[in-house]
Amino acid sequence: MDPAQEAQNRETFRQAVTNTLERRLFYIPSFKIYRGVAGLYDYGPPGCAVKSNVLACWRQHFVLEENMLEVDCPCVTPEAVLKASGHVDKFTDLMVKDEKTGTCYRADHLLKDFCKDKLERDPNLPAEKAAEFRHVLAVLDDLSSEELGAKIKEYGITAPDTKNPLSAPYPFNLMFQTSIGPSGVSPGYMRPETAQGIFVNFKDLYYYNGNKLPFAAAQIGQAFRNEISPRQGLLRVREFTLAEIEHFVDPEDKSHPKFPDVANLEFLMFPREDQVAGRSARRINIGEAVAQGVVNNETLGYFIGRVYLFLTHLGIDKDRLRFRQHLANEMAHYAADCWDAEIECSYGWIECVGIADRSAYDLRAHTDKSGVPLVAHEKFPEPREVEKLIIVPAKKELGLAFKGNQKMVVEALEAMGEKEAMEMKETLESKGEAAFNVCTLEKVVTIKKNMVSISKEIKKEHQRVFTPSVIEPSFGIGRIIYCLYEHSFNTRPNRDGDEQMNFFSFPPLVAPIKCTVFPLVQNQQYEEVARQIARSLTVYGISYKIDITGTSIGKRYARTDELGVPFAITVDSASSVTIRERDSKQQIRVNVDEVASVIKEVTDGQSTWGDVLWKYPTHSS
Repeated sequence: MDPAQEAQNRETFRQAVTNTLERRLFYIPSFKIYRGVAGLYDYGPPGCAVKSNVLACWRQHFVLEENMLEVDCPCVTPEAVLKASGHVDKFTDLMVKDEKTGTCYRADHLLKDFCKDKLERDPNLPAEKAAEFRHVLAVLDDLSSEELGAKIKEYGITAPDTKNPLSAPYPFNLMFQTSIGPSGVSPGYMRPETAQGIFVNFKDLYYYNGNKLPFAAAQIGQAFRNEISPRQGLLRVREFTLAEIEHFVDPEDKSHPKFPDVANLEFLMFPREDQVAGRSARRINIGEAVAQGVVNNETLGYFIGRVYLFLTHLGIDKDRLRFRQHLANEMAHYAADCWDAEIECSYGWIECVGIADRSAYDLRAHTDKSGVPLVAHEKFPEPREVEKLIIVPAKKELGLAFKGNQKMVVEALEAMGEKEAMEMKETLESKGEAAFNVCTLEKVVTIKKNMVSISKEIKKEHQRVFTPSVIEPSFGIGRIIYCLYEHSFNTRPNRDGDEQMNFFSFPPLVAPIKCTVFPLVQNQQYEEVARQIARSLTVYGISYKIDITGTSIGKRYARTDELGVPFAITVDSASSVTIRERDSKQQIRVNVDEVASVIKEVTDGQSTWGDVLWKYPTHSS
């Protein structure tokens, strides 16, 4: 099939999915009666139920399984916290403006759309040019502001709506700013991620955990990003739900006791070497990937394996799920290794989970800015003799020389590493003074011999004090749910074969409603049995929908299939009922007093439909 036809098919499929989702109220644009606001959506009843089920599954799979410490922190965050984390200065996307209308666009999105459009819709594209566009798409996240601007200019890309020329790309901070309190003197932001709330609570969480490492903290909550030009429905929004884990570990030991549980898993992985060479993702054994150093360490590999199991358990197609390693320039300077779980949908490959080894960056940044040491301790069985660097600034002499800047010079001296300190000691002893760069003053000052004492001493240590590293799996819940909708969407002909019927093949675990209860006909006795079954389902904690309308049973099945309801109970006698399974349309006959426990078994995953099909007599409609 040619690329243009493929693109058209994807667009048609997407339209069918989103029309069904909006019509059945899984989600709708927010503030619709006021023409809506781009990038904001409301979840309707079935959408809320799917989201709630996905989050319950996430808690079971991660928080309970790993005995994590769950926290819930405020959405409003003081500026000082986000200044320390780097968000105030660096949480930006590159933006271009229509030079005549002032409309804003994300620069990388315009370049991506141009390249994809050419590849999909231009049948006469020379092979050399096609290879160039594919290379641009592969390294898009790697391009600097200047490189991005040069490509936009080279390809003659203009504003999509007006075809007007575009400005050069420039950074735009994505955080929503606010002020805390009525005075306006305490600036804050709506948090762009939930992670910082965990980092600033590390000291208390470490104490709560008995001062032991490793341990993990988790948080589910809303995050906010003022996207430049939101699009792609639930995939790029301005308010969204994140589920994040911060697994704190000794930087000298990143092994994981449960790594053997996932070591034999094999799934699609896309290492950076394959990306740069233009190769495709391939199936790799996660145990071998860690052993060969493709994945940096066991703990990172363990979470990659657990994320794979979680997503496939929800119903994500394993053949449309891959783990892509960040390119060298795409990765933060402090990160040891980063992988994204990407799911393929009609929009292409979408990053849904980020799994990063962030080293000790975050805790160190908050330690430096707050003055509170966010550290862990390892007690030695026997005291150890270690050589310690001792730097003692002479505050009186420094005060006379630098006056109001004394504090910054003292802090810079105390922060010196061993190599720099010993070189200064040698220079002071030979020349009596040394040039010293004070970063906070942004200038070089002269330090004299009487201003600082530098020496090494042998000391006995009873413990090691260190800043833990953190492994961070971060889940975009809305993105996962949207990809699940697409992967679960199917059509099939109706009984007469004259119409295609939509249905969602959700696993019972995430289905918004677990079953429906239908009296076959409007009959007081059948309706009483239906109500009796409904009461039993409530006792078992099973969500259900009861329908006592006189509509034909076929139409009622079709309506609930379109909501993804896995089981339908039809009351056609006072003593027994039929249970119909959505995907196969097979039916079994079960006694009225057993029906709730059968539904409980299959929706909780204790039994499969195959198990109950073997156990109970089948029924032909």
